[in-house]
Amino acid sequence: MASLGKLISDLNSDSFENTILEWLKYFLTIDSMAILAYLNDRPPQVLFKHATLPQVHEDLETTYASAAYLLDPFYSLHVDRSAPGLYALSKVVPDQFKRTEYYTAYYQRTLVIDELVYVVFPSANVSVHISIGRVAPLGRRFSTRDITTAEYLAPVICALGTQHWASLKTVDEKGEVTLSEALRERLENERNIALTKRQAEVALLVLRGHSSVSIGLRLGISEQTVKVFRKQFYRKCGISSQAELFSMMIPILSKIVEV
Repeated sequence: MASLGKLISDLNSDSFENTILEWLKYFLTIDSMAILAYLNDRPPQVLFKHATLPQVHEDLETTYASAAYLLDPFYSLHVDRSAPGLYALSKVVPDQFKRTEYYTAYYQRTLVIDELVYVVFPSANVSVHISIGRVAPLGRRFSTRDITTAEYLAPVICALGTQHWASLKTVDEKGEVTLSEALRERLENERNIALTKRQAEVALLVLRGHSSVSIGLRLGISEQTVKVFRKQFYRKCGISSQAELFSMMIPILSKIVEV
């Protein structure tokens, strides 16, 4: 087992990330761990990964890092600048997460059945996510006791992580252009599809797994109005299902993050 003293002594060294894993494994059963850095609105950098099964991270640096991360419920913690600390998958997923194409086409394929993420903000517009997971063939979901234990360790992880990753800085800025605005521009320029601001916002929330009720609450509009917007952008895009929406939007989102 890695002691807390070992964890502290490995600060600012190449072994720090692995020592975090070994330290956490003393308290929790962990099947997988990935450490990702999000710098402003750039694609994530994979700082560390470990898994008992290779399939868990098979598409992490391709499918996920190229665009799918934009639909990850944990990515919203970076965008919203949520407080540092521990977040459980069950607390951050939208109400229809398992019905999304992101879930069926990517997340389910990782075999992860439960996930806890420590969120650290080491510098302005930078967050580091330490994701620990349980996978289907090997174990069970994190128990209430596991989550309580993980929460107890959060102040140590966040404090040391803030120091260790303090050198991560944003190197360029795109300004205040939101993802929905960038999506609207791409669709109009490349597909001759003109969505309104609200239609684009609803489209992204549908992709992330929010129901019409959930979208209405987030945007401050009625459930019926959400359904109208959804029908409108489906018609404009010439599609009739969320699967078609996912297939259409992922290549466009990939181009957005490359800029």
